Amino acid sequence: MDRWQAMRIFAKVAETASFAETARLLHMSAPAVTRAVAALEGAIGARLLVRTTRSVKLTEAGSRYHEDCRRILADIVEAEAAAAGSYATPSGTLTVTASVLFGQMHVLPILTDYLDSYPTMSARTLFVDRPVSIVEEGIDVAVRIGHLSDSGFTAARVGTVRRVICGSPAYFGRHGIPATPQDLKHHRIAMSTGAWASPEWRFSQDQRVTVHPVLQSNTNEAGIAAALAGWGLTRVLQYQIGPALLEGRLQVVLADYEEPPLPIHVLYPEGRQAPAKVRTFVDLAVTRLRANRLLN
Repeated sequence: MDRWQAMRIFAKVAETASFAETARLLHMSAPAVTRAVAALEGAIGARLLVRTTRSVKLTEAGSRYHEDCRRILADIVEAEAAAAGSYATPSGTLTVTASVLFGQMHVLPILTDYLDSYPTMSARTLFVDRPVSIVEEGIDVAVRIGHLSDSGFTAARVGTVRRVICGSPAYFGRHGIPATPQDLKHHRIAMSTGAWASPEWRFSQDQRVTVHPVLQSNTNEAGIAAALAGWGLTRVLQYQIGPALLEGRLQVVLADYEEPPLPIHVLYPEGRQAPAKVRTFVDLAVTRLRANRLLN
């Protein structure tokens, strides 16, 4: 059995954690799958899998080798597609991640239009308000808000977003408009308790104010709903209240004290070697997000 086929079998065992399931999916016998993995381990000189009567798990060496196999096998598929003249045709499943509200409001409409343009494609979203490991969680494209670390990934800047304090006109009519960050202690605050939330609110010129929220919630939506209802103030990223601002249902205060806007990037790991499904989606997403007046 050639090395490419053995790598393909090993990668499938790693994905399914089952020799029997791999045999079924690849239309092979279970002993043939076992022999292929054993031969691969022998050629490499390292144990790749730990087998018990109940499970199959990757060793540390196996985990590293699996990542290399995925990359090499993907390169082979791309090379074959290029030779066949179909390099520019997306195929497979595209996995995209973003924060919850940004994903729902701005990424999902782009993704559904993309699927309309490429009917043979399928997609999976991971919209979560937590850090996501692109490699470990099998992400093809990530939309990130904030300053990026030096990850080595390819990043396209598509806009910026402000962190704003807002309330409804009805609330300000009853309680007045704060003129300085220190005035916030006289106002009711609704705040998210999410991964990025902090009671210490930062402003320009390194000003910091510790707020004491009367209402805390695990979602930004709840704080926004409280502000829309005229209950109090909340602090969110501007895109999260874009429609309400345009309609006049919310208004921003203390804009002169805001920190510099946060950048928004479309991020993907493969650079020029990215599969067609990634390149075509990134091209569409970058164009659409840069044209979004709420983000630019």
